[in-house]
Amino acid sequence: MNQKTIRAAVEAMLFAYGEPVGADKLAQALQLPTASVEEALEDLHARYAREDSGLCLLHLNTHWQLATKTDFAEPVRRVLDTRRSVPLGPAAMETLTVIAYNQPVSRAFIEQVRGVDSSSSVSGLLEKGLIEEAGRLDLPGRPVAFRTTDVFLRCFGLSSLDDLPPIHNDQEESGGAV
Repeated sequence: MNQKTIRAAVEAMLFAYGEPVGADKLAQALQLPTASVEEALEDLHARYAREDSGLCLLHLNTHWQLATKTDFAEPVRRVLDTRRSVPLGPAAMETLTVIAYNQPVSRAFIEQVRGVDSSSSVSGLLEKGLIEEAGRLDLPGRPVAFRTTDVFLRCFGLSSLDDLPPIHNDQEESGGAV
């Protein structure tokens, strides 16, 4: 299979799959080495980055996803006739921040940091697909741990958690004086 055909097959699989998928899974489906598929993904990434394309190829940690460029989000929304999702409120944003910077974390940890019950915020973030269960922590009671998802990365325009802005410390900025 030549590189042109590999690229076309990868593009077709990305379109059909619709969700983030790893190069290894695509390579397995094509019965090819991962390096060949990764080369095709990089070629597609460059092709979709051009100004004359309405699509983009997102690289989310170790996964790839074919998506609409944000420039065309509004007309796509209108043609699909979907309702605009409700923006996250302050409590949900605070909860999401605690999870993003400390993951994997338990609900008890989130509530300890926030100082209030966070079950409603956690449930809402789970429903929106911004967080997911990440197994159980090795703590008494084996609490469920939560982590962010690829949906979180995509919604906030991040390639990985390394792209999160650094947390600034007001105490450091004021020279350590309290």
